[in-house]
Amino acid sequence: MWGYFFGGNSQQKKDLPKKAIVELREHISTLNKKKNHLQQQMDDQEQIARKYVASKQTNLAKNALKRKKGYETNLIKVENQIETLETQLVSIEGANLNLETMKAMKQGAKAMKQIHGEYDVDKVEDTMDEIREQVELADEISEAISRPVGNEFVDEDELDQELAELENENKEQQQQQQIQQPQRQSNYKEPEKELPSFPSVNKNQPISQDDEDEEALKALQAEMGL
Repeated sequence: MWGYFFGGNSQQKKDLPKKAIVELREHISTLNKKKNHLQQQMDDQEQIARKYVASKQTNLAKNALKRKKGYETNLIKVENQIETLETQLVSIEGANLNLETMKAMKQGAKAMKQIHGEYDVDKVEDTMDEIREQVELADEISEAISRPVGNEFVDEDELDQELAELENENKEQQQQQQIQQPQRQSNYKEPEKELPSFPSVNKNQPISQDDEDEEALKALQAEMGL
């Protein structure tokens, strides 16, 4: 069977299973149409026989039943053929699926073999060692770059001492300002407020009431700074 299906050149071997599957499906479809036709013929002959039986035509009814039997015999043969072809179709489809699966697995194995041919466990270990070395080197370079250059070392004790001196100096300045502030306040004298000058009045000259009012108004304005 396998020699029949896979004989010939490689292209024919590749196309033959698919071709066989297509032909089997087409033939099964044809046989199903034949089966439906025979079933219809059997039903028609049965109706004819019933009709002749009703009209008391026994011989005609018997002939219709004989024709029905002939159709029934052919129908059984067709059904057997359909069953055989369907069984064969399932087997070929399964075999073809197995073949395609094996091809895919073989191709995968070939790919894995090619990939693994590029390296082995020792090469992987060597590569990982190189990666670790490069990572360590990168850390050392980063640390070297971050290290201060020149004389940038600072003594923490000296910083604390200098900070304490600045704090004491600031405290003394604040105390000195508090002492000087009351002295400035005690020496402060409020400037004397200058009184407004009033115009001189000649006692011998008589003063009218209007003049007195006007003079009083001017004096008041001057006092108010107007």
